[in-house]
Formats: sequence, structure tokens, C-alpha cells
Amino acid sequence: MAKATIATIDPREAEHFGKLAADWWDPRGSSAMLHRLNPARLGYIRAAVDAHWGGDGASFTPLAGLTGVDVGCGAGLLTEPLARLGAAMTGVDAAAENIGAARAHAAAGGLDIDYIAGGIEDLTGRKFDLVVSMEVIEHVSDPAAFVRGLARALAPGGLMVLSTPNRTPLSKLAMITVGEGTGMIPKGTHDWNRFLNPEELEALLSEAGLRMIDRSGLSFSPARGFVTSPNEALNYLVTAVRA
Repeated sequence: MAKATIATIDPREAEHFGKLAADWWDPRGSSAMLHRLNPARLGYIRAAVDAHWGGDGASFTPLAGLTGVDVGCGAGLLTEPLARLGAAMTGVDAAAENIGAARAHAAAGGLDIDYIAGGIEDLTGRKFDLVVSMEVIEHVSDPAAFVRGLARALAPGGLMVLSTPNRTPLSKLAMITVGEGTGMIPKGTHDWNRFLNPEELEALLSEAGLRMIDRSGLSFSPARGFVTSPNEALNYLVTAVRA
């Protein structure tokens, strides 16, 4: 008998991020760090998409004809550029306030994105070619159930891209002691004990019937800002497919 769907939303986390909805799109606001992360994340996703579907890197719409879902989308900071790359996008977030802000911003930009207030469990029965979830797994109540939900949402032949902070002394210093301590990141955003190291995430993916095919660090360069690199001490991205 199939396992019952487990709710993965942590209400306290949803409330915390819902309070940030009003200025999510302000690059100097409370979500400024996400704005700075976005170019590196998009670059990694674009490279993964081209490698998986045989793109040449020159197309403006490499996701044309494909469906995608951004789980834990916030106000759509990553969802919108993926839609502009051609995907028929769905965005899901636990905070209704974020979904309201996402819908308004997409409408203002003429983008047709299906936004849903809820969790991964609210996508039951739906399948997507591209499943992305950035900086989310460390905020859910049950990471294993969350990954199983992501796996259920992945269509045959599809691609999954995740990112999350690594549980290292550097991430604790940079993201909590310095980031939250100085106000660069809203206080209370992170619980270092909930961070996953790459081996732990890979094990969860494997248990859900997925296979990790690439992993890259996401680090900070004083000259270039956030970049993908071999250094995984702060944050990392992974791509996975069905095993």
C-alpha cells in the first residue's frame, strides 16, 4: 500500500517568510541576499538544462515546451526567469502572502504563472519536466517526506535542481553569526542544525528513487559575488534524475 502523503510545511517557517512578502522584489530589502544569489543559481540551472536536454546554450527559450515547478518559490524571484526561459511554470509556497505578491508581480510583467499557496503535498498527481527547490529543504518539517514529494512531482525523463546551505562551521559563521547578526539576512531565518550536508541530501534523494548526477558549490567571491565553484563549505547545488 502506498505511503500516506505527509505534510511538510513548518507553520513557523511559513509565518516568518510571509512577513517578508511586501519587499521580496526589492533588491535592497529583506530578500537582498536572494537577489544576489539568483544569477549564480540561474546559471547553474541553465547549464543543467542544456546538458540534460541537449541545448546549445544560445537559445533564449531552452525550456520551451516543458513544464516546471518552483517549490518554495517565495514571491517568484526564480520562477519568473524560468518562465521567461520558456517553461510553463508553477510556483508553490507555504506563505499565502508570498503567493499574493508573486501573482501581482507576474501579472505586472505579463507572465502567466500558476501560483499555489501550499506545500509539495498540494501537487499530488501533477508531474513536471523541471523541478526546482532553492534554499527550502532546510525549512521543512520532514526533509525525507519533502524529497519524496519532489520525486513524485518529477516527470519521467525530467530534471531536478536543488540548493541548500551546507552544515559547516563556515555556514554557521557566515549565514547566522554574521548574516543574521548584522541584519544582512532577517534574524531567525536559519537554524544551522537543520542544514544538510551533501552526503545526507544524496542519501535522501537515493531513498526517494533519485540519482544525483552533479553537485557544485555556491561560494562568495569579493570580485564577482556569488559564483558556482568546487567549494561547498557555504552552500551547494545538486541536479538529480530518476534512478
